[in-house]
Amino acid sequence: MTLFLKSLVFSVLVPGSVGLWIPLWVAARGGAVLAFPSSPAQGAALIPVAVGAAIYLWCAWDFAVRGRGTPAPIDAPKVLVVQGLYRYVRNPMYLGIGLVIPGWWLYFRMNDLLIYGAAVMMVVQLFVLFYEEPHLRRLFGEPYERYCGQVRRWIPGKPFSERPPAA
Repeated sequence: MTLFLKSLVFSVLVPGSVGLWIPLWVAARGGAVLAFPSSPAQGAALIPVAVGAAIYLWCAWDFAVRGRGTPAPIDAPKVLVVQGLYRYVRNPMYLGIGLVIPGWWLYFRMNDLLIYGAAVMMVVQLFVLFYEEPHLRRLFGEPYERYCGQVRRWIPGKPFSERPPAA
């Protein structure tokens, strides 16, 4: 199976569930229905959904093309990806999904979605701290350490430079 097909399957199942299927299920449980926006505010709420999805897709593309892997932890990139959005923040893919969920909250105006989004980001933080970062340190060693030293985990900042800073 190609990297793109594996990425697509994983993306539909995992981030798709977290960012689309579960929020729509929560909204439906509360009586809401996904329909054409009924107001400009509701239409504008779809902007973070679209931007978050685009961020995720860009990062999945970089994982396949540059990293020769997928977003799935069991088929992660073989090469450290420090290009694209990863130049500015270490976890843009999670931030993309983290942007989608508040977009659904704005669209449906359901506090359950805000609580769900906070819970998702808390789980992601724990996953990053206790699994992902230690795994990447073991896998990529000093280049990953240098990357972590220059690029923040959650807040975008100055772009990563693969060249060590001048003394």
